Formats: sequence, structure tokens, C-alpha cells
Amino acid sequence: MTLLTFRFAPSPNGELHLGHAYSALLNQKLAKATAGRLLLRIEDIDTTRCTPEFEAGIFRDLRWLGLDWEEPVRRQSEHFDVYEAALDRLIREELVYPAFMSRGDIRAFIADSEKRGRHWPRDPDGVPHYPAQDKALPIKERKRRIADNAPFAWRLDVEAAVARAGKPLAWAEFTDETLGAMRPVEARPRDWGDVIVARREIPTSYHLAVVVDDALQGISRVVRGQDLFSATGVQRLLQEVLGLPQSSYFHHRLILGPDGRKLSKSLGDSGLAALREAGVQPNEISRLVGF
Repeated sequence: MTLLTFRFAPSPNGELHLGHAYSALLNQKLAKATAGRLLLRIEDIDTTRCTPEFEAGIFRDLRWLGLDWEEPVRRQSEHFDVYEAALDRLIREELVYPAFMSRGDIRAFIADSEKRGRHWPRDPDGVPHYPAQDKALPIKERKRRIADNAPFAWRLDVEAAVARAGKPLAWAEFTDETLGAMRPVEARPRDWGDVIVARREIPTSYHLAVVVDDALQGISRVVRGQDLFSATGVQRLLQEVLGLPQSSYFHHRLILGPDGRKLSKSLGDSGLAALREAGVQPNEISRLVGF
């Protein structure tokens, strides 16, 4: 019998807060309830913002909470070659293209289009879709710009990828914290437009790295926040075109601040280190997040 495998996958770009505590403890609770495995993954592809100090803080906080995980811990920054191999496949199969427009170029292009009365589509986070101009560039021009060291990102040609998938996509979503029942959810990758899957200097992105890692680590149950629910559609598409196995998902409730917004590392919300230093005990953290 194959053991169910869960993972907690924080990014060391800030201190963990109560929302992370809830997600980590829930993954541990479900792994123990199913006699499954719990893995820890450090998602540190952003080598500018992620630091060893924040990573060390993650380990301190999780051990203080009483979290147990299997060794070794997977660090994404140690596996860029694996992600690059997946990217190379997408390039060979013409499912991605180099996108050269800067943020300023994108804003100006969209502002001009909207001034002329065109409604510009936006993704579930409210970010405008990337304009289609770069997809029409001749191969020769793309190569010339790359050779000239023009900044660019690799973007998924979502229409080409959907066509390659050749069928409607869905995922299995559990409906509550017991993982006792599930429902099919339609994957809507087009809602995101042509997302970035890699950059020139970093051969991956969150979307690409997470589906590769989940496949390599045999993650059968992905338990993560509701804020990532819509993004699962993009990841299901990448799983399909890369021939990767599917996981089942549970997107859990978010722990909100007093003002009703999602907690944020960048704002230092409810940092576990500060709570620990203030004398709060791990069992109180469990109570605060609803266990």
C-alpha cells in the first residue's frame, strides 16, 4: 500500500506567521491521521529575497511548534538543473515564448488599449494579462534579442498548451479538513493569461518548480491556502503537458488579521518568532489557529 505523502513548503523570504503555523500543523495532523509521510520543502528560487537567516528561522519556528518531517529537506535552489530540463522540454515543444516587454511597456500598452475602448482582461489576482505581441515575433528576431542580452522571461503560451492537452482539465479537491470527501474542480488556466514559467537568470518560476517538485517527491495530497486555489488551474495544465502525475488538493481557510485581510510576511503580521519571544506557548498557537 502506497503511503499518502503531504508537504509543507514555505519560502524563506520573511518570518513565518500564524497562517503558516495553521498550514504546517494541518499537514502534520493529516499525515498522522492517515499514517502518511510529511515532507518539508524550502521554496527558495528567489535567490535575492530568500536568505539563510530566514531559512534558519523557519526551522526554529517549526521545531518549536512540534513539527516533525522526513529528511532530507528539499531546497529548490539546489535543483535548478531539474527545472531547466522541464523548461527545455517546453521550449522544444513550442509551448513557451520569450517575452521582452518590461512592466512599464506593459502598463503603457494596456493604458493605450483601454484609452481606445478595449477592456483588458485581468487574472484572478487583478493583474492584467500579458499582451500577445511577443508571440508574433519571428524566430529570427527572438534569437537576435536574446543574443543582444535583452531582458526577457519565458511565458507559457496558454492557448498552445491547452490545445496540446487536448481535453478539459480538472483536479480533485477535498471539501473539508478531514479529507473525507472530494469534488471535481474545472481547471481554468486561461484565466491567468500567459504566465511566467521561467526567467532568463532563473530557469524556473513558482508554477514550474512546484509541479516538478510535487511529482519528484511523490506528493499525493497538496494541502495549502485558499489564496492558491485558482493558480492550481495553471499547475494542472503544466502537469498535463509535461506528463507529470496529478496530486489531490485541499485549499484550506486563511488565517486573517484583525482588519480581515490575509496575513503577510512582508508586513510582519503575527510573526511566530515574536509570539514565542513574548512567552506564547505552542499549544496556544494551536488554539489561536483553531485546533
